[in-house]
Amino acid sequence: MTGLSVRLAGPDDFTAVARLTVAAYEADGQLKNEHGYAAVLADVASRAQDGEVFVAADVATGELLGSVTFVLPGTRYAELSRAGEAEFRMLAVDPAAQGRGVGAALVEACVSRAAELGCSAVVICVRSGFAASAQRLYRRRGFVRAPERDWSPLDDVELLGLRLELTAA
Repeated sequence: MTGLSVRLAGPDDFTAVARLTVAAYEADGQLKNEHGYAAVLADVASRAQDGEVFVAADVATGELLGSVTFVLPGTRYAELSRAGEAEFRMLAVDPAAQGRGVGAALVEACVSRAAELGCSAVVICVRSGFAASAQRLYRRRGFVRAPERDWSPLDDVELLGLRLELTAA
């Protein structure tokens, strides 16, 4: 994670965040036969309005390398979170920057934000059969399967629930 900074995205970042998010999902094969999800991923302004969009940048160049959207239950982009929990969505690392710890830095930003807000857990969902490296990252960080949170927004899309219990400070 050396050489990375994580911060909240500003409006000047939205175009780059949209580009890298769509590119990351395309590189992982998640946008084949998609039903408008690329447009949702690219609508960073809406995500920032209804949640917090974090970006990871290369300290030396300022180039944005990844992003994630952090949300709370009852907000527009929340899918799995319940009262007292936080959730993150749309974690994306520029395909050219994978393997540099960008995803781990963004996950840590979300876990830290959830702890800061006093949340009891962080939940996420991952698409079955995709994002193997992300799933390994989540397991290493301590996320565990929460099969009761699995769901399917479309017939050919199965999303698996994962949960990280946060310990009280």
